[in-house]
Amino acid sequence: MNLVIDAGNTQIKLGVFSEGRLLHVESTAEEDFTGHVKSVFSRYPAIDNAILASVGRLEKCYRDALTVFCRVHVVSGQTRLPYRNSYATTQTLGADRMALATAAFYRYHKENCLVIDAGSCITFDFVNDYGEYLGGAISPGLRMRYRALNEFTARLPMLEPEEPLDLIGNATRSSMHSGVVNGLLFELDGAIDQYKSRYSDLTVILTGGDAQFLSNRLKNTIFALPNFLLEGLNQLLEYNKS
Repeated sequence: MNLVIDAGNTQIKLGVFSEGRLLHVESTAEEDFTGHVKSVFSRYPAIDNAILASVGRLEKCYRDALTVFCRVHVVSGQTRLPYRNSYATTQTLGADRMALATAAFYRYHKENCLVIDAGSCITFDFVNDYGEYLGGAISPGLRMRYRALNEFTARLPMLEPEEPLDLIGNATRSSMHSGVVNGLLFELDGAIDQYKSRYSDLTVILTGGDAQFLSNRLKNTIFALPNFLLEGLNQLLEYNKS
């Protein structure tokens, strides 16, 4: 059994896999991580390997909490990858993007695949039909856009994401919702259209914390797979065991 951990900017997601099948998923905050790890190992004592992908400053704390129970692989620039990595700065490639590209490589082998991860940031990751990772893009996420309007202006309020009632906002709040949500949707659909102009046989995956909010509002056809990153982490762990 494998334990996979995606320690993102806003939450930590844990998944338990057995022979490639996802058995259990849960989320926790930084301060509750150790307690959740103990609970998972109590429930699944057969776990003998773990993989950690961390984008934050507490990577060592997470690793130390895991090594008490099993062998741990931390995703880094030294992690072996199953695909050809053509990213120019391989040492700066995020662990989350490495895992997403791995999931795309295995699930959509010999297909052009664009993975959009809608989390704290929006990341675009592209793997072509030759099994080559080319890179993509990084953009501010949904909540980051709302926060920027609030923090970099004197009077705009901090809002929670909400579907705009109309393209034309008739008040400050409705104008902000239209600008943030519609702006992001235009960006996503526009990016997908640009990729499709180059790769007509493109498969598009949408994942991440805001995937559900965005998926039904996009014009393009996409596959919404909420646990795609966990899937990629499990595949990375299996690939690096040998």
